[in-house]
Amino acid sequence: MRPEPRPRDETLALRRRLIGSSCKLFFSNNPVKIVKAKGQYMYDENGRQYLDCINNVAHVGHCHPAIVKAAHEQSQLLNTNSRYLHDNLVDYAERLSKTLPGKLCTFYFLNSGSEANDLALRLARQYTKHEDVIVLDHAYHGHLTSLIDISPYKFRNLEGQKEWVHVAPVPDTYRGLYREDHEDSVTAYANEVKNIIEQAQKRGRKIAAFFAESLPSVGGQIIPPAGYFQKAAEHVHKAGGIFIADEIQVGFGRVGKHFWAFQLQGEDFVPDIVTMGKPIGNGHPIACIATTTEIAEAFAATGVEYFNTFGGNPVSCAIGLAVLDVIEKEHLQAHATEVGNFLMELLKEQKMKHPIIGDVRGSGLFIGVDLIKDQAERTPATAEAEYLITRLKEEYILLSTDGPGRNVLKFKPPMCFNKEDARFVVDTIDKLLTAMEKEELNQQKTSTGAT
Repeated sequence: MRPEPRPRDETLALRRRLIGSSCKLFFSNNPVKIVKAKGQYMYDENGRQYLDCINNVAHVGHCHPAIVKAAHEQSQLLNTNSRYLHDNLVDYAERLSKTLPGKLCTFYFLNSGSEANDLALRLARQYTKHEDVIVLDHAYHGHLTSLIDISPYKFRNLEGQKEWVHVAPVPDTYRGLYREDHEDSVTAYANEVKNIIEQAQKRGRKIAAFFAESLPSVGGQIIPPAGYFQKAAEHVHKAGGIFIADEIQVGFGRVGKHFWAFQLQGEDFVPDIVTMGKPIGNGHPIACIATTTEIAEAFAATGVEYFNTFGGNPVSCAIGLAVLDVIEKEHLQAHATEVGNFLMELLKEQKMKHPIIGDVRGSGLFIGVDLIKDQAERTPATAEAEYLITRLKEEYILLSTDGPGRNVLKFKPPMCFNKEDARFVVDTIDKLLTAMEKEELNQQKTSTGAT
């Protein structure tokens, strides 16, 4: 029998004693104890319902019955490694191949996005015989040592930038180097990549890969201008490198218009490697790489076998297939477009009403709301953003912040998030921002009266 659930405070005390302090909690001053979830909702130990606007891992909804059923049924039959023939592995690879451009036809299965990105780095170096990597500023590609080295979000707080890592400006047209009023931000940002390559080559360095999140998430929910990847990839290819699209946060129909976020750049853009994770298994640990035959053959030419104990096991592949089935049967890609557009319109209405909202950007159910202190400088409203998400939690809405200034409200909910949920969130944000503005006005009046 399952023991009686612990009181929340006892669970918190045990966590603080037993779990490494670098493993952070959401809302650490007053964390929520979640005991179950369904769809886009999570429930605490007292049965209180929270709307989950954070969890892009539970892609088709928490505890979706079709996913649970697929895992249960396959677990009753077999779970073993991929050295045995099994239909689930090849069926899953074939299904994924139908969502991707034709040249991305060879697959490797793993257990996490970090594993996928680490393997992508190995593939790139083996294929090109080069070492160096270009990444976007503020990027995060995973927790392995190899990936911390190419994640400015992490390495700037640790041992710093390695000689073989080169950091390009994030193509942010709201607060980046080249903004919405620039005559050709696409070329300007791509030329930054070109300049990096030229400077590296002068020092005898050789580029193996340009590694980029298709939509930078930790960087602040950024939507790169269409055409940027094509031009950046052109410079990288001329230098003998390849282009790796990290879809771990944003793949599988989240952007609505397309199944993969890199496709927002245009039909003429095809990466050399695509990495997948998080939503791929709806909470089950699965990850994948898709690449070209040429890159895969160069990797095999080493004569060293690639084996991943759990990667591509029958249970994981059954779950992956079920996720694809649900996306298709429940029309979740179209749903992301419809609900995402509705949410964006509501948020843009709030932008007209509340000066603290500097920008609303996104695609499908990947949306960022950039909070600012002033319109001229666009100074990040970090404290206000933190206060707002804390107050939203008290209203039973779970939302998080990101970006270098921790001032961007980050919407990436389960794909079953609906228009009623969108209305509820935005109405609550409106109420809280109105109260914040009223409090600020009262403080100004008090301060003026005191002088």
